[in-house]
Amino acid sequence: MRRLKIIEHISLDGVIQHSADDDDFPCSDWTAPYRTPAGREAMLAAYGASFDLLLGRHTYDIWSGFWPKAPRSPIADGLNTATKYVATHRPESLAWGPCEGLGPDLVNGIHRIKSQDGPDLVLSGSSTLTSTLLEHGLAEEVLLAVYPVLLGTGKRFFAEGTPPRSFELVSTTALPSGIIFSTYNAAGRLKTG
Repeated sequence: MRRLKIIEHISLDGVIQHSADDDDFPCSDWTAPYRTPAGREAMLAAYGASFDLLLGRHTYDIWSGFWPKAPRSPIADGLNTATKYVATHRPESLAWGPCEGLGPDLVNGIHRIKSQDGPDLVLSGSSTLTSTLLEHGLAEEVLLAVYPVLLGTGKRFFAEGTPPRSFELVSTTALPSGIIFSTYNAAGRLKTG
């Protein structure tokens, strides 16, 4: 069975949005000042040597406008060659391939893909999918690249109403730039007092 890993670049106040896209987000490209060779290597290691992508339609549209035209690099090559599994009502319009729509039932579509042979799946961006993945126990791992910034506004990693969950810390690495990579394994329902 394929594993599903959520990887997010996140501010201290939980924002994962990086660009204005279709709203008035004032903090576009806030990760740029922290990009370093060490951070790039840590992110490449997080994705792994081989992976496929799980994307919401909005993230797919943003990435498909950038990554196919990006200069060759290990991350660009990996993203461009990965199969993209996309939550969309318009699978016929997916041009950045290889790609496949998840179908009308998101949860069953992800179960189907996870049960197939292939590399592990990575979800990045796609904030609307995160709550569903966690609610249905579909993500085994969460990696947060936490940046030393407060943004105050923007799309958050977890939406209001995300079901309570517990996680176990697997590893933490602090980079000289101030980014902290923390990896967690899903540990089931929230444990309380």
